[in-house]
Amino acid sequence: MNADALLRRGLAASGALACAVAVGLSAYASHGLQGQDAQRVGLAALFAFGHGLALLLLAPGAASRLRVVALVTLMLGLLLFSGSLVGAALASLPASLAPTGGLLLILGWLMIAGDALRR
Repeated sequence: MNADALLRRGLAASGALACAVAVGLSAYASHGLQGQDAQRVGLAALFAFGHGLALLLLAPGAASRLRVVALVTLMLGLLLFSGSLVGAALASLPASLAPTGGLLLILGWLMIAGDALRR
């Protein structure tokens, strides 16, 4: 198996893991947290599930280098955005990486759009 195929499989598996973590975060936000912490973890879960599902579905068919880079960008954005919100809620860390994560998510989706238009 070549490196690109391994990367695509890893991205798809990471997407499925993000979805699983999102379910757990949603339950914890609903039953174990209150106020702003519940909102932050709930939002992190929403983004983790949506982008995890996108990774799971888009990664196996990523035929172009641009699409693979876009998916890696989505994964990094998801980790920074959701991770920053969860860290703020559960460990009182600053959520200062969330905007960077959000920008990476936007950039990833724009690259996917550009790749779709190129085909």
